[in-house]
Amino acid sequence: MTALHLADAEETAELGGFLTRLLRFDKAAAVRLQTANRGLAVFARLPLGQSGPLVVRTAALAPSAPRTAAAPAAPVDVTLAAGELLEAIDATPVLALPSAITGPAWAGLLPPRHGWERLDDLPAGPLRAAVSAAVTEFRRESADQDALAESIWSRQVDPSGLTLRAVHAAHLVGLLRQAESLGLYRHPAWLRLAAPRGYVIIRRAPAPGTGLGLSPTR
Repeated sequence: MTALHLADAEETAELGGFLTRLLRFDKAAAVRLQTANRGLAVFARLPLGQSGPLVVRTAALAPSAPRTAAAPAAPVDVTLAAGELLEAIDATPVLALPSAITGPAWAGLLPPRHGWERLDDLPAGPLRAAVSAAVTEFRRESADQDALAESIWSRQVDPSGLTLRAVHAAHLVGLLRQAESLGLYRHPAWLRLAAPRGYVIIRRAPAPGTGLGLSPTR
């Protein structure tokens, strides 16, 4: 059984909060978990419309003994059931990973790690206000809810193409809650909204030749 040692119990609790929010919207959610250097990234997809945003929660791992080039620390890269991962979390910083699963198609291919261009820093206050106003509008209307939702959440909040759907996703998983500002990054086919403890990533344009429009991580 693989076990990860997070930096402290607070990191574990924050990860548990992220998984709890995710499971409210998708009880059968899967996550792809990757480690690199002394960090952990947990990828998930929110079912918000036809092209749900990818949400990424990051966490710090505990410092480990230096490894030689001949014996580097082996990275972890595995797809798990979000519910089983949540059940494995306790009050300690040690996280025993459940058995891997065959994940959904999105988990097989993720956005690129490199090549991002920083566009701007967006104040979090106006983003929170925009989400709140959109939620109020949605609840006030009683007509075709699916069409209304698509109309509201596809609205752009920045000339880059960043949509309310991406900001709403950041709100739903807690990334927008305590941030003072969020970094906005652009890749040829992607936009990334970066909070202190994670990201929301959306497509700028469909990728040619791929049904889901995803790009490999490497």
